[in-house]
Formats: sequence, C-alpha cells, structure tokens
Amino acid sequence: MRFFRSAGLAVLFLVLGLSPLRAQDVTLTSRDGTVAVAGDLLGFDGEFYRVDSEFGVLTLDGSGVLCDGPGCPDLQDFVARLTISGAASIGTVLMPALIEGFGLRQGLSLRREDRSGGVVLYQLFEGDRLAGEFTIRSSNTDDGFRDLLSEGTDLVMALREIRPAELVAAREEGLGDLDRPGRLRVLALDALVPIVWPGNPVTRISMPQLADVLSGDIRNWQALGGPDAPVAVHLRHLGSGPGQAVEDKFLTGGAVIGGDVVEHDSDSALLQAVLDDPFAIGITRSSAVGGAVGLGVGGPCGVALQASRRDAKTEDYPLTTPVFLYQPARRLPKLARDFLAYTGSPQAQHVIRRAGFTDQLPEEVPIADQGDRFANAIARAGTEVSLTDLQEMLAILRPMKRLSLSFRFAPGAVQLDAQSRSNLRLLAEALQSGLYDGREVLLAGFSDGEGDAGVNREIAGRRAQAVERALLAAMQTFDSARITLGTAAFGEAMPMACDDSDWGRTVNRRVEVWVR
Repeated sequence: MRFFRSAGLAVLFLVLGLSPLRAQDVTLTSRDGTVAVAGDLLGFDGEFYRVDSEFGVLTLDGSGVLCDGPGCPDLQDFVARLTISGAASIGTVLMPALIEGFGLRQGLSLRREDRSGGVVLYQLFEGDRLAGEFTIRSSNTDDGFRDLLSEGTDLVMALREIRPAELVAAREEGLGDLDRPGRLRVLALDALVPIVWPGNPVTRISMPQLADVLSGDIRNWQALGGPDAPVAVHLRHLGSGPGQAVEDKFLTGGAVIGGDVVEHDSDSALLQAVLDDPFAIGITRSSAVGGAVGLGVGGPCGVALQASRRDAKTEDYPLTTPVFLYQPARRLPKLARDFLAYTGSPQAQHVIRRAGFTDQLPEEVPIADQGDRFANAIARAGTEVSLTDLQEMLAILRPMKRLSLSFRFAPGAVQLDAQSRSNLRLLAEALQSGLYDGREVLLAGFSDGEGDAGVNREIAGRRAQAVERALLAAMQTFDSARITLGTAAFGEAMPMACDDSDWGRTVNRRVEVWVR
C-alpha cells in the first residue's frame, strides 16, 4: 500500500480495481494543485478513479482530486453499472428475483429489458434519475469465469467451485485470490437428486452405488434391488454447471463417466427422458425433480436422506451443492456493494426460497424431529460406542435444539468446505447481532469410525475447538457475558453414513451447533 503526499493531501493508491470502462485520457489534480497524475481512465465507481498511469494502475479517491480531460465522468449523473455473468439456472430465475427484491427494498423503480443471447438489463431509477444498470449474462459457469478473466464481468454466478487453473489465471490477471473470504460467497443452496420413473420399485441408493452407476460398473437394476433390466443413465451436459457438479461429487482418483450416458442441455429435457423410460435414472437439481421420484441417498450404516431444505442446510444430505457468487479484487460502485450486502440479508433469504433454491436462514431443530438419527445411533452402538456413551450424549443434547448450521471439512484437508465457511460467517453475524443473547451455544464434534474410539473422540473435540477459534476470530466483538459458547466431543456416537467410503467418512466428520 503506497501513499502519495502533498500539503494537506494524502492520495491512497489501492491495488483494487473498478468496474471496467473504455480507456480514455484524463488528468487528476490534487485540489491544492501540487500533485497531478495523467493516464487512461480504466474505471470510476462514483467514489474512486482507476487510472493506468506512468506509475502503473492506480486507484485514487475522487474526493481529493479534480478531473480534467475527455474521459472524465459526469459526477452529477453518475450511473452505477454492474455486470453479472455465469450459470443460466442462476441468471434466469434467482438473480432477477434478487435484483427486483433489492430494488423494492431500496425504494427504487426498475425497468427490465430482455435482450438476445441470454442477456437481461435492469435499469434502476431513483425518482426520475437513472441510478444504476445491472446486466445479467446467462450462459454457464465456464463462460462466467472466462468473462471475468477478460474483464467482461464484475461477478460470476457459479454452480461449482473455481477450478485450480482458473484460480491461477485470475491471480495472474490481478483479480486476487478468488477462493478467499470476501472473494467467494455462497449465495444459496441447491442439491443434486437421483431421480427415477414413478413406478420404479427402488427407493434408495448409496453414494458408492451411484458412483458405480455413473462409472458403468453397475449396469443392471438387479444390483440396486430392482428388476432385471439395464440401467439407462441421464445427466446434464458434462460441460454445464450441474454436469460439473456431478463430476466433483463422484469422480475422484481419476474415475471417469462410463457406460452409455445420455447428456441433456436442459433440466426439462433430462426430466422428460426419465419419465419416458421405466429403467432410467437421472441426476438433476432439487428444484427440477418435477413428476419424477427422487431416491433417498444413504447406506446400511445411516439414515436414507431426501434432499429436504433442512438436510441441505445442515449438509447432512451428501449431494448438497452451494450456489456461488465470485467477486474479484475490484472495487464496485456503492449501489452494487449495497446489492451484494442485500443478497446475504434475511429479507433476501425469503426471495431465494421463493425462487426454488434453499435459503441459509438458520433453523432450530428440536430433538423430537431427529428420531431417525438417534434411533440409528442406538442401532449402531456396540463395543466402540456403548449405550452409556449414548446416554451421556443424550443427557447433554436433550434440552437443546440443533441449529441448521454445521461445519464439515474438505476431503483430505483441515480446511472447512465452502458451505461451512459461509456458515461460519452466518453464525458469527448472528452471535454479534444479539440473536442468541442469553443462550448457550454448543459446538459438538463428531468423527468417523476409523481407528480407536477414544482417539476419534479426541479428534472430534479438537475439530470443535478449531471451529470455536475460527468463530471467535470472525467476530469483531464477542461478549461472553451475553452468550455461553462451549464445545463438546461425541466422537463416533452418531454416524450419518458408512465409513467404507471417502464420502461416508466426510459426512461423519462434522461439528454441529446446538443451542438452548
């Protein structure tokens, strides 16, 4: 960070960018006339200028300088512009709903213009004055990241996490580390659902079985408890966001999609193909199940879960897929920043739910609604976890309610996964806002069943303590007199899945949040 000083002036040069404009000649002069910077105007957000000068690309506070030249913007009639590009399933439904909800919340009137090529322009008016223009470009996640690298968009709508190659390219282009807090936000939640023809007798499938179906190792319904008939597999196009999400969830260790998989360009086409074939299985988004039947996902060691709103929030459902919004290290206009803040507000969560996605509002789940989980824990009790251990756990948790915010870790890493990082921010904001004042908040650690039970309980405790430290670090202020925050470790006591696969162990290794 560098400062350019003169008498009575300190102009801060930031490394952040602004919304891109066509390069134009300008001269920015300090108000006392002692300092001047000339160059091509790359952007103006209503507050800061971004100039390509002989000193490099600089960002200068507009309140401290006067602008002269053909590229100078109109300060009185400045229009905040924001471009959002990426996945069509976000851009055609969810993003318009959020922009319209934001306009209503801000008291702005909106005008929508549908253009060719999947482009929608929203004009936002404050009275008669045009205050902003928000452009949505709906295509796919890959195109969204390509637009970002070419400075053709300000935000990326993504149905998957950024790929390592895209991350490196963004860093090389000066867009920052897009996997860091502040650059990546979970906008909403969705889920992948295996669907079948309504008359199919199969009602549940395990993750390993589903992976074997996709790889071609399982080709007959008999292997799944169904009739003697070939399995017809239908997926979204593997280059689409939903198709890439399937690959991320199932294809590890070099595995590939095998067999005669039929790919579709839309959710509706995939759904119709499944409805037309009694022996078909497809994987689609939870909001696109339609008249098909969604299979429960789970194995013999755990509860078969449906893609419900609550199980998506807790991430107990193993095919939960966050909906991402990526923002580069570029300063946005204030109206755009206000919109981003709105997308995480309680008011926006209701809009998200109405748009067919799962919101992130924390829900409290009483123990009476968790009978299947506790019944499964009792059924799995044995030499490693005794009934006495379960009684001790129940004595602690019975008077409490589980929050729908959970914490899980990326496979093979100590880092929280993307949804859990978002949950950390949500919980920190809730605690700071006073939502849980006068209550006890317990971070309960659970583990998989690999290895010694005592060691696993210690590991679960360390994970709970790590989440507690991260939570405290995320809060600017924390008053222990208002909230009792603590940890507990229950180890293997409540498995959600079998430990015979990576996904099962990942589901079982978690930190839950309980309150009373």
